[in-house]
Amino acid sequence: MNKHGELVNNLPVLRAEKKWSQQELANQVGVSRQTIASIEANRYNPSLILAFEIAFVFGKEIHEVFQYKL
Repeated sequence: MNKHGELVNNLPVLRAEKKWSQQELANQVGVSRQTIASIEANRYNPSLILAFEIAFVFGKEIHEVFQYKL
């Protein structure tokens, strides 16, 4: 059986710790605020490069920001 998992994230928590808005994070990684909102709501999976860039601006490893759940 082929199961597909989902990519989940803790962007709202990380943003709150930094007191960043979605727009501030979007500006730092070069995407729109709507893209960040969609990633946070698990409606959009970022590219691998964007996921690494997001982790980098938070000073985190990618697995600390994004997790794959079955």
